[in-house]
Amino acid sequence: MAVLRQDINQNIQRLEMLCNSDPSIYSNLVAILKKEADEGNARKGASCSKAFVWLARSLDFTGALLQRLVADPGQKMEQLVEESYSITLKPWHGWISTAAYKVSLKLLPDNKTFINLLMPKDETYDNLNEHVQTFISLLVPFLEEIHSILVGLQMNVF
Repeated sequence: MAVLRQDINQNIQRLEMLCNSDPSIYSNLVAILKKEADEGNARKGASCSKAFVWLARSLDFTGALLQRLVADPGQKMEQLVEESYSITLKPWHGWISTAAYKVSLKLLPDNKTFINLLMPKDETYDNLNEHVQTFISLLVPFLEEIHSILVGLQMNVF
């Protein structure tokens, strides 16, 4: 999960750097995406558009993984991750990223360890389950809106 976390952090930093460079111009994410699209930079190397697309995909993966974990906490972590990866990130990964993913599968913690990492001290699994379900209920509509924006800007295909 460290690789995913690092990728997410880099994408957030890319967006933050642009926003901080001139907050009066770059205060609206949709405006940033439109500007890059209009200038023909959206699909280029280190664009904020690409960073945002990959952040959305990472959140898709996270949501799918948490939904599967809550639905079937007894299922092996590797299977939960594989199913989540297959429907969220795999369609967008080339062979290098797919190979890195396969290596990372070997480094996954077991379910109990993963759940313990998510759970604050002195909290029960039932409380964690409730928090995760609340998080998912908030995340899904947010992601739907993000994907709607990306489709509208024709950024859902890269």
